[in-house]
Amino acid sequence: MEKLREIMVKDQIEARGVSDERVLRAMRSVERHKFIPGIHISSAYEDHPLPIGHGQTISQPYIVALMTELCELDGDEKVLEIGTGSGYQAAILSLLAKEVYSIEIVEPLAKSARTRLAELGYDRVQVKIGDGYRGWPEKAPFDVIILTASPPRIPQQLIDQLADGGILVAPEGDYTQELVKIVKRGGTVSKKTVTYVRFVPMIHGD
Repeated sequence: MEKLREIMVKDQIEARGVSDERVLRAMRSVERHKFIPGIHISSAYEDHPLPIGHGQTISQPYIVALMTELCELDGDEKVLEIGTGSGYQAAILSLLAKEVYSIEIVEPLAKSARTRLAELGYDRVQVKIGDGYRGWPEKAPFDVIILTASPPRIPQQLIDQLADGGILVAPEGDYTQELVKIVKRGGTVSKKTVTYVRFVPMIHGD
């Protein structure tokens, strides 16, 4: 599996322009096959999303690496992730940031991700069952916020929980989705589109 990870990073990620060495190292380190249901393990290092149950997916490796690089992590950040899923993106983030707080609305996924991350030793991640649209106000502000599901529009509550100088990376939109990078600085919020993507919709709580 280690050789497959090397090929994944070289052919799918580096070859497409991701160059942050810390991100590439994290992508080589985290064993993606341990975050995927058994039936799909043979496809773990292929460059596409895979189902993880409950109508959710684990993102393709290139998109995980690209979004992580856009976060510009240097190791001291407090990160909020919306959409824990299997825990794979959280594991990557935990190797690159100081603290990772992750919210998952699908209770079975949240519980299994929490167990999996603990068993694999990713102890910088806290997982909460909850509505990602509300964020995690008790732990705010966050230096980085990353969404792994697509809301029609970025919730204002999440932008409010972003620290000054903070970065938010997310897919945005319904049928047509854009990967956007938001920077909050001095009370001003700037947004740029990076590329077009396809994510599962972000689920709203009751």
